[in-house]
Amino acid sequence: MDFASSERAGAQPKEITSAKIVVAGGFGVGKTTLVGAVSEIEPLTTEAVMTSAGQGIDDASKVPGKETTTVAMDFGRITMADDLILYLFGTPGQTRFWFMWDELIRGAVGAAVLVDTRRISDAFAPLDYFENRHLPYLVALNCFDGAPRYEPEEIREALAIAPHVPLIMCDARQRDSVKQVLVGVVEHAMRTLVAEQERGFPTPVG
Repeated sequence: MDFASSERAGAQPKEITSAKIVVAGGFGVGKTTLVGAVSEIEPLTTEAVMTSAGQGIDDASKVPGKETTTVAMDFGRITMADDLILYLFGTPGQTRFWFMWDELIRGAVGAAVLVDTRRISDAFAPLDYFENRHLPYLVALNCFDGAPRYEPEEIREALAIAPHVPLIMCDARQRDSVKQVLVGVVEHAMRTLVAEQERGFPTPVG
C-alpha cells in the first residue's frame, strides 16, 4: 500500500451536514417543476387533478395547460457536495392550503420564493410570509417561455424587495439553473446567520 492509499485508509470520514430548504411561491409558479428538475431521488409529490370544485378559487387563466396542483407538499433531495445534502420541501401555492406552511418551514435554513413575471402580484403574500417569520430567503424569477422580461432591479422595486435579499433569474426546468438557486439560498442563509451572531442575536432552534 502506498503512502497516499494509507492516508486515505486512515482518513476520518467527512461529517455529512444536511439542510432543509423550502421552495415557495404562488399558484402555478413552478415549485413542483423545480424540485423535480434537481432531485436525485424520485420526488414525492402530492399533485391532484384540478376539478370544477376549484373554479372561482384557483385562477388558472394565466397558467395555460395546468391540470394538476399541489395540495400538501413536494419533497426531493440533492447531494450538493461530499458533506452537504439538501432536502427540498415545496409548498402548496393556493392560499387555502397555507395553514401547512408553518409546519413545512420548521427547521428550514432558508427559502426560495419563485416569481412568475406574468403574475407579479402573486408574490406579495409569500414574500410577506417569510419577512414576518424572519426566515432567510431569496427571490428567483422563473423565466417562463413567452413571459414578459424585466430587469431584476425593476422586479425588486415592484415587489419592494430589500437590498440584502438576493434576486436571481432561473429556469425551474433546468437542473444547473436550479442548483444555482439552491446554492444562493444556502449562502444567503449562512451570511444571515453570521450577521445575527455578530449582532448578538440568539441562534434560532428549528
